Amino acid sequence: MNRAISRATAVAIALIVGSVAALSARADSVADFYSGRNVTILVGYGAGGTYGQYAQIMAHYLPNFVPGHPNIIVQYMPGAGGLKASNYAYNVLPKDGSALLEPPDSIIITQLTDPKNAKYETNRFTWIGNMIESNSVICVRADAGVKNLADAEKKQVIVASTGTGSQTFLIPSVLNGIFETKFKIIMGYKGSRGSLHAMEQNEVQGVSLTWLAFITGMPEWYKGSHENWKGPPIIQVGFTKEKDLPFVDLARDLAKTKEDRQILDFVATLGPIGRGLAAPPGTPKDRIAALRKAFDAMIKDPTVKADADRRKLRIIPKSGEEVQKIVEKVLTMSPEVVKRATRLIMGNTAS
Repeated sequence: MNRAISRATAVAIALIVGSVAALSARADSVADFYSGRNVTILVGYGAGGTYGQYAQIMAHYLPNFVPGHPNIIVQYMPGAGGLKASNYAYNVLPKDGSALLEPPDSIIITQLTDPKNAKYETNRFTWIGNMIESNSVICVRADAGVKNLADAEKKQVIVASTGTGSQTFLIPSVLNGIFETKFKIIMGYKGSRGSLHAMEQNEVQGVSLTWLAFITGMPEWYKGSHENWKGPPIIQVGFTKEKDLPFVDLARDLAKTKEDRQILDFVATLGPIGRGLAAPPGTPKDRIAALRKAFDAMIKDPTVKADADRRKLRIIPKSGEEVQKIVEKVLTMSPEVVKRATRLIMGNTAS
């Protein structure tokens, strides 16, 4: 009996030692790969908007937590509302962990509604984590004479757009289809900063962006009581209302049919997707695991929060695993709902 116990104990100890050694070897391998290496974060928008700012934060702090402490640089590739960068990340970026994508929030919606131009499969990316979840909001200049969605059903509202792959196009298009609003979409603006500048200059009357983009891009417009805001929000698209906007209608609450609500929930997935990191398909699993662990540690670092506060950014994070589940769930959307959403979006007359 004692001899049997001793043999069993010896086997268990050997297994434990072997496992520890294997984990240590994998950790050393990841550290060896990243040591002295440049890692790229590809951003599908310009440097001045919230995508650029979150990318800068991640590039600065993430190396502190990645084994080997690589140097992370940000590369900007604006175009088609993030679609250009998504296609490039999927098909061209190295698949070894040395290059990451900050995905546009519309990446899934564009894949399903514009498959001819979306040269990627979203579920083959691996999400590392996401820094912020923020509702899509259409804000309109106070002097436009449009205070809510019902007003936009009666009066044309000219809105800026960065491209068909962006929420600046997707949200007003869907609202036009479901509620028969009169948003006229003007294409060609560069990133959220360009769209907001056009709104400030009265080139356009409004734009659809995240609430975060408005309060960071034009903070002076949103001081004091909301009745005095210069660019008040008239509708928000999400699953729950922004804590700052309890007085603004949630689009899904205005839906008249179950199918309309499903489509609005479909586009509401913009909220939890963008402003994080995803790795191209084929990235080694041990490097994925190390990057996810590093991202989660970075988010908890008080210096990261302090930097975000300084930039007037918010951190409402989701882990890579959480975002991955959202991606998989959305991709099970019924073909009928996707087809109708596609007709609403792609059938919009854009200028």
